[in-house]
Amino acid sequence: MTSAGGPCRTAGGRSPHSIGAVPLALPTAFSPTVISRVALANAVANGLIVVTGGAVRLTGSGLGCPTWPSCTEESFVNTDELAIHGVIEFGNRTLTGVLGIIALALLVVVFRSPRSDLRPLAVVSFLGIAAQAMLGGITVLTDLNPWIVAAHFLVSAVLVAVATTLWLRTREAGVGQPLLRRPLLLLTYGIAAVTAVVIVLGTIVTGSGPHSGDVDEDGIPTGDRIHFDPETVSQLHADVVFLLLGLTVALLVALHATDSPGRVRRAARDLLIVQLAQGVVGYVQYFTDLPIALVLLHMLGAVLITACTARLVWSVRGPASELPLSTPSQPASATR
Repeated sequence: MTSAGGPCRTAGGRSPHSIGAVPLALPTAFSPTVISRVALANAVANGLIVVTGGAVRLTGSGLGCPTWPSCTEESFVNTDELAIHGVIEFGNRTLTGVLGIIALALLVVVFRSPRSDLRPLAVVSFLGIAAQAMLGGITVLTDLNPWIVAAHFLVSAVLVAVATTLWLRTREAGVGQPLLRRPLLLLTYGIAAVTAVVIVLGTIVTGSGPHSGDVDEDGIPTGDRIHFDPETVSQLHADVVFLLLGLTVALLVALHATDSPGRVRRAARDLLIVQLAQGVVGYVQYFTDLPIALVLLHMLGAVLITACTARLVWSVRGPASELPLSTPSQPASATR
């Protein structure tokens, strides 16, 4: 027998699949606006975690929590005995957990949308956070091995590029055809490759410098360093930076000379501005013996250069207008 309310009603007249009037099930598809906002949050969080990780290193808090995954052998969280270094290190671990939640949310909204072209990037972003967490644990368990620390930063740079590209793609209907001739496309990809070299050399410069990530009771750095001559690797780093600047200027001039699309010109212009600002910060920090504030600002600059380079590479292809911008239940006219 069924109640007067029908076979899917309980005695209270409510569906067993709801609480009050609120359905338990997730939407069958999320709107482009929701996807774009979650993707933006993911991109921002990936950038911020690099800066907070830099703060951990520069304050000598790399072993503020001396073990992993718990903070100490007896406590999962930091304790009073660990003082400020424990607070800073455990705070960074907590932010990694928040970033993981955002990446998981992004994975859910992307897979519940018609944009199958976004799914590979969302998967990479989510798995990358998990890999970063484990790499961070290895960093602690190896007492801040400088090569592991460098790899930790480089993976973050890759995730920033992936997150930026994913966010930008959510704002258009997929990836279309190239907007530039082949020589300019190759120059753009060359800039991206040289940027990667600059960032790798930058991690080696930092790994050869005085900020080891751990200090003793007197505040003296105690961690191991990369055994390269700091002056030599700094000069090599600067040389490749000059090459990068030259390539970016050449691209910008060529884009204007060929009346290329405005989106590409703007991306190249913004990248050049960030590169010049980063170069100024780099030289000032070098000649002022690497003060913590400037080194942290330089790390932020590396994040911005990575994001701007990803934007430049994204900009050279137009949108694929044949892909849907709206969900099946939401007509395209409703989003205009």
